[in-house]
Amino acid sequence: MTAPEPSWDFYRTFLAVLEHGSLSAAARDLGLTQPTVGRHVDALEQSVGAELFTRSQQGLLPTDAALVLKPYAETLASTTAALLRAASGSRDKVSGTVRISASEVIGTEVLPQILATLQAQYPELIVELSPSDAVEDLLQREADIAVRMVAPAQEALLARHIGTISLGLYAHRSYIERHGKPETIEELRRRHKMIGFDRQTAYIRTMLKRYPMLDGVSFSFRSDHSTALHNALRAGIGIGFYQTPLARRDVSLVRLLPEIELSIETWIVMHENLKTSPRCRVTFDALVAGLLDYVKENDAGGRP
Repeated sequence: MTAPEPSWDFYRTFLAVLEHGSLSAAARDLGLTQPTVGRHVDALEQSVGAELFTRSQQGLLPTDAALVLKPYAETLASTTAALLRAASGSRDKVSGTVRISASEVIGTEVLPQILATLQAQYPELIVELSPSDAVEDLLQREADIAVRMVAPAQEALLARHIGTISLGLYAHRSYIERHGKPETIEELRRRHKMIGFDRQTAYIRTMLKRYPMLDGVSFSFRSDHSTALHNALRAGIGIGFYQTPLARRDVSLVRLLPEIELSIETWIVMHENLKTSPRCRVTFDALVAGLLDYVKENDAGGRP
């Protein structure tokens, strides 16, 4: 006799325990009691015929069986979330939920104003914004629309190329008052405090390939979160890269060594199956219009 399929609730609980490493933390996250979470894990273990967690001083550790199960549970989670977003909308009006994935900088610094205007126009539209430098899979419906800094390679996606966003070296005026302006790259390396990523990312490798003279620059402030780096720059901690359109909006930031410039291509991408969805269509169009205006600020006149 075939065993009954486990409830989706069991998989959701399983993912929460994986993330938090304890029944109590998973229970708080899910709004359940700890005994309920324990029963869900026990029931899933019985269904799959394998132990999923072992106890240790560090909490609950996933077994090999749990790690095998994890990507399938994540697919279920993203599919369920996409189903609920689709069910929340109407075929004839702009309503329901749309999930947007964007880089940390674009998601936190640029999109909120665009989305405020959009939601003022469509008050029944609900936006889920995921600002992260990790690329979410649109084919797996982890998001409905994405703002990406790489060209999409999957044929099932609709894509609009927005243009190029430039990045330059900037410092806060308070930093310059204390340390002065570097006039050469060598002076930048020897005398100034730099802000940068903790780990060498593709962005850093691109920068070093284009400007090898920056190799060996030591960072006095490091983080792998773009928002933290920007806040450190605005606090006057040191010199760092900043998107030119954002810098033009902040009179306290000063451009340094203008011969050093990076650029990132920008795309807006959506699964082709969503092109007939009113909520996704108007959101896609609003992002295109808003980010086209943002990219134009690269070449706008203003202070150096």
